[in-house]
Order: sequence, then structure tokens, then C-alpha cells
Amino acid sequence: MRSLLTILAVAASLWVAVLLVGGLEFDGEWWQFLIVAAFMAVANAVVKPIIKFFSIPLIILTVGLFLLIVNALVLQLVIWFAGPNVLDLGISSTGFFWATFWGSVVVSVVSWLLGMVISDD
Repeated sequence: MRSLLTILAVAASLWVAVLLVGGLEFDGEWWQFLIVAAFMAVANAVVKPIIKFFSIPLIILTVGLFLLIVNALVLQLVIWFAGPNVLDLGISSTGFFWATFWGSVVVSVVSWLLGMVISDD
């Protein structure tokens, strides 16, 4: 049940990011959006810790600000994997850095807010 709530929270945060950030676009069905959210949850659980481990010196040097770049890299990986060239799930980004960077900031903030609402009970 907890993993389903996590996927729904990630889907909601991705939806808000697509609405707010110019350059992030989604033109698929609602079920494709849930698959993209599941990929995002898996990438956050598997790929993100690996990237964080290998970038520990940069994270320390930038006093944690490099974690914003790590989040953008994970989002860009998900967009590439679910984009029109690989799985064609309807999500795309017009530019790598700024659209993905701001999209990852929105996803992080909305996920954090939803995580506060969803309790561990």
C-alpha cells in the first residue's frame, strides 16, 4: 500500500511539474503517466543513491547544492527512458538543463509536501 501511495505522490508531483515548467510536456494517456511515475520511483530508489555515492565530494564541496543537479539527472534519465525514442510513454523535455532542472525542483518540493501529508501509519 505504501508503494502505491508513493507512485501516486510521484505522479502528482510530475503532473504539477509538467503544468508549471515550460519545456516539460506530456501528451499521453493517464495510465502512461502512472508508468512514468513508477519509473521515477524506481530511479529514485536505485539510481539516485548510486549517483549520490559517487558525487559525495561535489556534494560536500557545494554544501549540498549539487543534490539539485543529481535530481535533475535522475529526472532526465526517466524522461529519456520514457520519451519518444525509447518507450514512447508521452513525456518529453525540450531542453536538457533548465527545463529538467526546474522540473526536478518542482517534483522535489511537491513530493516533499505530499510526503508530509501521507503519514507512515
